[in-house]
Amino acid sequence: MYKRILLKLSGESLMGNKQYGIDEQRLADYARQIKEIADTGIEVAIVIGGGNIFRGLSGAAKGFDRVKGDQMGMLATVINSLALSSALETAGQRGQVFSATRMEPIGKLYVVQDALDAMKRGEIAIISGGTGNPFFTTDTASVLRAVELKADVMLKGTRVDGIYTADPEKDPTAVKFDRISYSEIYNRGLKIMDLTATTLAQDNHLPIIVFDMDTVGNLKKVLSGENIGTLVEA
Repeated sequence: MYKRILLKLSGESLMGNKQYGIDEQRLADYARQIKEIADTGIEVAIVIGGGNIFRGLSGAAKGFDRVKGDQMGMLATVINSLALSSALETAGQRGQVFSATRMEPIGKLYVVQDALDAMKRGEIAIISGGTGNPFFTTDTASVLRAVELKADVMLKGTRVDGIYTADPEKDPTAVKFDRISYSEIYNRGLKIMDLTATTLAQDNHLPIIVFDMDTVGNLKKVLSGENIGTLVEA
């Protein structure tokens, strides 16, 4: 169904049942699911958040300089990307860590063609460091990379199984959408992604599927066309 995808993973989901950091079992589950779809020939790029380690906006609220706080958040995404790369290698899947800013030998500087070449070789392109600039979220970075790499779809893996009329973890009456438009997300004030990411996706006609990545097997189900999660389109 899709030839090339960008998968956005939540840093918070990497915590699993922990209060901080990385849950090794959750990481291994992710790696196995990613290898499973890569084995079918789908080209995969990944962007991971850093909220399990440090979130710049939260740091700013506690007195951190916003620019330095966001830079700390970017470094957190590098740590998560290295962890995923290691887990993929353990699962038997090659991956290449790219960084939005120079960080050799930890990661290779992100260049669109280099990431495309890595995916064509069957490697997973793990793109860290956000956009390389403060004041932009990893959701915006994910949409930007998906557009740059001409991905057929962006998959936003979360701990919730789609988009609801309200937060289902707080409101038991919340109703799930199977499909929703970008304009409806905006009009309803749904906090799926920040406005910059949503607008960038809409302007570039990038479809997004929001789904529960924490349930093992869901990634393959989404890519097989099963009706799980929520499809966002124009």
